[in-house]
Amino acid sequence: MPSDIPRGPRQILAAAKWSWAGLRACFRYEASFRLEFYLFILLVPLAFWLAESLWQLWMLIGSMVLVLVVEVLNSAIEAVVDLVVGEQRHALAGRAKDMGSAAVFLSQLLVVFTWGLVIYQNYWAAA
Repeated sequence: MPSDIPRGPRQILAAAKWSWAGLRACFRYEASFRLEFYLFILLVPLAFWLAESLWQLWMLIGSMVLVLVVEVLNSAIEAVVDLVVGEQRHALAGRAKDMGSAAVFLSQLLVVFTWGLVIYQNYWAAA
């Protein structure tokens, strides 16, 4: 339900605290998020080395950030499905989880495609 309460610094700070709590929960409970975060930390310096323009740097880093965002959303979907369905098996619950996983996979493919294109453009196409 939309709120008509005016927003100010306190509400912004509260929202930032909730967001930080969500990131901590992802890091604590989601092994996939931890792995993707560690890969992000390892690949950012490489992105600075590989990129020959600011645009390429944005593409390399942005594609990796997108994977983290989609993983957070996938984790949220899985948590809600687990809460609602519990131990039962339901086709729609499985479908929702599979679709969330597919979204993560597609974002990972985007990283591979983006990095491959930048590497090709800067190192093989120029030769």
